[in-house]
Amino acid sequence: MSVETLPSASSVKLISFDSADVRPGFVNDTFFLIVRGEAPCLNMEVQLVPRIYLDCPEYWGIEVVGTLPGGICLTAMKPYVLTISLTGVTGSVGIEVIGSNKKEKFDVPGGCSGGAQLQMAG
Repeated sequence: MSVETLPSASSVKLISFDSADVRPGFVNDTFFLIVRGEAPCLNMEVQLVPRIYLDCPEYWGIEVVGTLPGGICLTAMKPYVLTISLTGVTGSVGIEVIGSNKKEKFDVPGGCSGGAQLQMAG
């Protein structure tokens, strides 16, 4: 079974974000994505999840997702600040942050080469 034919999970949802920024790391040619927002549930676990690609994309999609342990939302807004290293998840031009309310593209140097086949772990 190929990755493209696997079904999407319904327990993970895209959530909104307020701001996103790419910052250089302390080591040369390293970059980090910082995303800020509010989760709609007090008990929601929020993550930045890079999309899976078989070929190098121009902009590597990074989704802002939330999961609910136990499946019940404790209704209250919860602020979040998330950071992810962009090493290994940068397209030939950069990245695209994908939330439920918007998408933002950032040009980031040092990504994969356009048209290059990516290696899958496992």
